[in-house]
Formats: sequence, C-alpha cells, structure tokens
Amino acid sequence: MKLNHYIDHTLLKPEASPQAIIKLCQEAIDYEFYAVCVSGCYAYLAAEQVRQSNVKLAVTVGFPLGSSTSEAKVQEAKIAIKQGADEIDMVLNIGFLKAGLTEEVEEEIRSVKSVIGDRILKVILETCYLSNSEMVKACMISEKAGADFVKTSTGFGTAGASIEHIKLMKQSIGGNMKIKASGGIRDTKTALEFVNAGADRIGTSSGIQIVSG
Repeated sequence: MKLNHYIDHTLLKPEASPQAIIKLCQEAIDYEFYAVCVSGCYAYLAAEQVRQSNVKLAVTVGFPLGSSTSEAKVQEAKIAIKQGADEIDMVLNIGFLKAGLTEEVEEEIRSVKSVIGDRILKVILETCYLSNSEMVKACMISEKAGADFVKTSTGFGTAGASIEHIKLMKQSIGGNMKIKASGGIRDTKTALEFVNAGADRIGTSSGIQIVSG
C-alpha cells in the first residue's frame, strides 16, 4: 500500500498565502500525493502549479459552514472547474439536513454535480454535528444525488474524523461510492487505521509527516 496515493495534501487555513499554496503544490508533486486541496480563491494558482504533473486539484465549495445558498455553491463549483479543478469538496447544508429538509439537501448536491459533469464530487458531512442516523441519511442522500465520495469533516468543526464514523459511512453506501477521511489525521499509524477501516482518501495537512513515518 502506497500511502502517498491516498493523500489529498491540504491547505485551507484562512491566512494561507499564495506562496504557501505554491509550496503545497510543489510538495504534492515531490511526494507524489494524489491531490492538493485548496480554497476557491487559489484554484487558478494551484492549477498552474500542478498542470504538468499527475497531481489532481480539489477545490472547496460552501466551505466551511455549508450554509451558503445553493446558487452560490453551484457558481463556486462552476468557477473552480473553469479554473482547472479536477474535484470539488462541497459542504452539505448541515442545518437543512438536521431539520429534515432532505429534498433540499439532495437537490443542492445534484445541482453541483450537474455543473461539474464527470469530475469527482465529494460531499462533506461534518460528522461532529450529526447523530448516527443523520450520518446514515446524509450518506444515502449524497449517493442518490450522484456524489462520488462522502467526506467526514472540514477540519474546522468541533472534531475531525473517527474510525467509528468511517465504518458507519462504509455501511451506509453502495459499492461504487467512496469515503474521504479528514480532520486530525497527522501520523502514519492513524492514516493506516483509517485506510484499513475503509477510507479511500485521506485529507490532511500532515501528508509529508505521514509518508515519512
């Protein structure tokens, strides 16, 4: 197992500078990480850096709260793809989900997927705010709406990924859907535990540390 091929090398801090994004992309190329994950304002810059490499570009949408309008999320996704994104990591509307507005949540995910075509859509559930039954529901809605991945966390909630949540998510999706674990994964041992529990991708800012062991 090559752990580097599981890693989305991530920099989403609000104070992230253009120089830091360039460094992130160079590290991803050097360590052969699967992707870099950046905020929308850096989509074009990151796309320029990784263009000649095998590293994919993932860009966040509706991040980190998930509470922007569906129209805004759709526009964000459109712009990110136009600027070179290969994947979109969107935060679902957590408040709507908890209020039982499942049709609205599903429609939003479907709308974003429809404008990005065959590119990968990851739906961030922010599991720290959800009960187990809400998590199961979020997984089912995401799958029904055509998303490719469900993802645990933004890294900005009250807690990150947990092995229990990965196992629950795994049980709640079909064979074609994948899981991204993110939030608090900072060493080799932890990363391996998540992969063994069913994570197909690891979102982390500690990628170098993880692969250097």
